[in-house]
Amino acid sequence: MRFSDFTPFDIWLLLQGLGVSLGLFLSTSLIGLLIGTLWAICRFYRVPVLTQVITFIAELLKNSPVLVQLFLVFFGLPGLLHIRITPTTAATITLSANSAAFVYVIAVSAIESIGRDQIEAARVFGLTRWQVLRHVVAPQAMAFAIGPLTALLVNQLQVTSLISVIGVVDLTKIGNILNLRTLKPFIVWTAVGLLYYLCAKLLAWLGARFENRLRAHSAWRGL
Repeated sequence: MRFSDFTPFDIWLLLQGLGVSLGLFLSTSLIGLLIGTLWAICRFYRVPVLTQVITFIAELLKNSPVLVQLFLVFFGLPGLLHIRITPTTAATITLSANSAAFVYVIAVSAIESIGRDQIEAARVFGLTRWQVLRHVVAPQAMAFAIGPLTALLVNQLQVTSLISVIGVVDLTKIGNILNLRTLKPFIVWTAVGLLYYLCAKLLAWLGARFENRLRAHSAWRGL
């Protein structure tokens, strides 16, 4: 066996890199969902000043390249604040913030898709704004948002490939190392691409199933 051969052990290395990618993807997606939803709730309540600040931050994040944001956090913040940031920490901060910005936009669109007459009717029946949000707005907004959120998560999974440029040993980084060692780019990058593809398809399938369950649950069945 030559040193340049692509071996079964290399598949194991790629799977380890995939584990790092999926770990960062899941953690940053959860953080982004939480922050983005909280931002949307602040807008729903029309919190003075804070709403304008959140909107400005979200616009800045979603309209600038993720790679630039990553470099700014990893290289810029340490120089500005005189602190040490590890590649994993920089990746977590960047991907979480970027996810939050897009979740915010989706959540706001979902909330605004609900007719004002429903909210006003709920208030007439004595529901507080929190009860309106919980019992009237949230269920309908979730059914509206699950499709765009699934597409966002698939995209964010692919965006994780950028973190390899700052030294995070993820799937793409492992693929690059194996490519330099084996000099067989077609085999290596086909394997890397296939792993990303399978994960993305699984994510899309889970999102579609969840969306179908939500729509079936809310479908009108007659009297």
